[in-house]
Amino acid sequence: MWQIWIISAEGGKNCTQRLRHNAKSRASQRLCCVSCTFTALFIPFPSAPVSTVKFESCLHNREVVFVSSDPAFSVRSDGSVYVEQEVANLSKPVQFMVTARGLRDTRIWETTVKLAVAGHANPRHNAKTNGWSSSEPFPRKHLRSSSSNSLRRQKRDWVIPPINVPENSRGPFPQMLVRIRSDQDVTVGIRYSITGAGADQPPSDIYSIDPVNGKMFVTKPLDREERASYHLRAHAVDMNGNQVENPIDLYIYVIDMNDNRPEFQNQVYNGSVDEGSKPGSSVMQVTAGDADDFTTANGMVRYRILSQTPHNPIPNMFTINSETGDIITVAAGLDREKVSQYTIIVQATDMEGNLNYGLSNTATALISITDINDNPPELTDKTFSGEVPENKVNVVVTNLTVVDRDQPHSVNWNAVYRIASGDPSGHFTVRTNPVTNEGMLTVVKPVDFEMNRAFMLMVVVSNQAHLASGIQSSLSSTAGVTISVQDVNEPPVFPVNPKLIRFEEGVPAGTTLTVFSAQDPDHFIHQTVRYSKLSDPANWLRINRTNGQISTMALLDRESMYVKNNVYEATFLAFDNGAPQASGTGTLQIYLIDVNDNAPVLMPREGQVCERARPASRVNITASDADGDPNVGPFVFELPSFPASVRRNWTVSRLNGDYAQLRLKIPYLESGFYDIPVFVSDSGNPPLSNRSVIRIKVCPCDDNGDCSATGAVAAAGLGTGAIIAILICIIILLTMVLIFVMWMKRREKERQAKPLLIDPEDDVRDNILKYDEEGGGEEDQDYDLSQLQQPESLDHIINKPAGVRRVDERPVIAESQYPVRPSLPHPGDIGDFIIDGLRAADNDPTAPPYDSLLVFDYEGSGSTAGSVSSLNSSSSGDQDYDYLNDWGPRFKKLADLYGGGEEN
Repeated sequence: MWQIWIISAEGGKNCTQRLRHNAKSRASQRLCCVSCTFTALFIPFPSAPVSTVKFESCLHNREVVFVSSDPAFSVRSDGSVYVEQEVANLSKPVQFMVTARGLRDTRIWETTVKLAVAGHANPRHNAKTNGWSSSEPFPRKHLRSSSSNSLRRQKRDWVIPPINVPENSRGPFPQMLVRIRSDQDVTVGIRYSITGAGADQPPSDIYSIDPVNGKMFVTKPLDREERASYHLRAHAVDMNGNQVENPIDLYIYVIDMNDNRPEFQNQVYNGSVDEGSKPGSSVMQVTAGDADDFTTANGMVRYRILSQTPHNPIPNMFTINSETGDIITVAAGLDREKVSQYTIIVQATDMEGNLNYGLSNTATALISITDINDNPPELTDKTFSGEVPENKVNVVVTNLTVVDRDQPHSVNWNAVYRIASGDPSGHFTVRTNPVTNEGMLTVVKPVDFEMNRAFMLMVVVSNQAHLASGIQSSLSSTAGVTISVQDVNEPPVFPVNPKLIRFEEGVPAGTTLTVFSAQDPDHFIHQTVRYSKLSDPANWLRINRTNGQISTMALLDRESMYVKNNVYEATFLAFDNGAPQASGTGTLQIYLIDVNDNAPVLMPREGQVCERARPASRVNITASDADGDPNVGPFVFELPSFPASVRRNWTVSRLNGDYAQLRLKIPYLESGFYDIPVFVSDSGNPPLSNRSVIRIKVCPCDDNGDCSATGAVAAAGLGTGAIIAILICIIILLTMVLIFVMWMKRREKERQAKPLLIDPEDDVRDNILKYDEEGGGEEDQDYDLSQLQQPESLDHIINKPAGVRRVDERPVIAESQYPVRPSLPHPGDIGDFIIDGLRAADNDPTAPPYDSLLVFDYEGSGSTAGSVSSLNSSSSGDQDYDYLNDWGPRFKKLADLYGGGEEN
């Protein structure tokens, strides 16, 4: 049997009470009475009653709230325990904490409730040594069971009350919390251990137990904000590791201390309220949190305002709800134009605002006063004046200045101007300058000095937003504007512009058409108007400089390219003698009436018919006339009487007023081209005629009435001159071909007579070339150039004693015989001749380059370049040089030296 001694965290009391109250009631108080009934259904289901917790406080307070630590169970206000969730495993008793707290009391009591399934014996009670025991009474004294038809009495078992440990304890450590022991330690050696978070699981090494005497210790200060509770299990085993007692649950709760200050979510809060707001208007809310237990005074935060800046109009314009942190107005008189922003210092204190024991923190609340339209705009003057030149638009006459104390560049400040009277024709408007808010009185419609010399306007100004309730418009929102119109020199004006006149085309030069005069609108100034021509595309007109009379300089032609839709346009300029000079333009439009001055022209100018008359073999003809109605069609088509062959061979028949047909009159006409003259007359008064020629091709036709190929050739009808020209071209071409053939034969003969080989001077075979003299090495400047020169004769070589020859010398032996080219070789023998000559050259030792040992002069020492001579190189092993014998006679000497062959 377990025996447990508990050292209470609240002065050693055996009560699990946790008391949180103010400083005057922080002393521990004993729990007066707690009782639990451990009964349960065999299969619990949600919302089923299980047990009853009875609570009586020393103060007889019946308004108690119960809270269960296990969400599967709940405790009602009458103390009944209910199953809220299905319990999956009921093989072992269920244990959880129940907290009791008065609604009007800050004290908290806790107890442990342990439930077992009805009808199942607890395994720990099967042996005499099973179960938990204690040497002194614990809350089990207050536990009792109730029975009914469905419930039976259970064996009582020990419930270990939770162990309360205050956080931030100063020690000394380790500090003993509880001692546990088994009653079998008298006969058996027992070793104690604890497991769980805080012992052998993270965070580890917080709790320890003496394995011999069962004393459990806390090894370091605890922090409730990091972990508020611990659940450990105590174990008892013998020296061989065999379990002696069933594990016992230990619940350790960390008692909260006021070690955390309230922390505001923001250091600076921004809020706003309309100016002129009534008392009680909501402004903003500030919020502070406390890491301490919010169910205790340690975490209960209260707010208050420390200061307000500025103090206008009174020092306490705002107040704050101590519990919620809501800031509201408490006085009227908020005026943005006087104070646009308030700075409030807010303090948050825990311990329910107790300044003596609570911890505090501060934050800043910036309250902006929002503008409303409580100030109407006011014009700075009662009257304004300005001047404007006549006939000008988009000209600013004057600027209307305005004052508005509301927030700049807002709808409460932006001015809107309106002309109330004095401008019935709408010559002016007032536009708002978006930067300065001034009214720009602008001309939008030209004014005329001769009609209005001055204007008297009445202008009213307002805001984009309506005035706030109860605010009246100011008398200064209206002002008068006087505008003087300045006279300027206006250009002459043509009364009728453009001016249209009608004339027949073809009027002779010098004919007066009209007087195109202009008027000067400046009635109060006497000025002279003069005229000039500005645009006359065809150069047909002239204008009188003084009176504007217009006459012709050439015939007016309606068919001219400058006439569009029978109208010819010319532009004239009228200018005065004012200062500065002003000019105006006028357009004269002349409508030209058509006369029959253009003869018709036959169309088309070419055609094709068959040499034998057929119904379908005919040519449709018409005419075009540049004139207009009624001087065009219907047209009259006639064939001339001369020559007589025209009317004898051809005939014209009329189809309609504009078309006729030309066809053969005789059954057959020889193929060829025929020029047929045709007279065409229009319907003018008098009519005009024109003799036109149409070229007709007569040709043989196929069954479809189309000219055949042979017929086309025959119809071409080449003349004698064309045939002669063709023959001459053929003769010239044949002559050029004959000359080219003769030139090719002559060149072939010359190539056969020319020797096959080139001249000795052009021989491209290997020759010894003599180059300029070359010096020695870098350090050898004394040398005999004669040793490097090619000898001019062979005498010194013949008389030279035997030894190594110094230069490349020609051997003194008989020259080889080369093959002789035949006088007239056959082209097929060229290849054989070249091969024979190459073979003879390869076997000629006298042919350069000569096969001899060369000796060069000393070039000095000190060169950084290494030797490139292969004579100094060494080779390991024998190498076969017999392949040199296959390289020809020129390598025979080298083959003899390295190959070991016999010398000839």
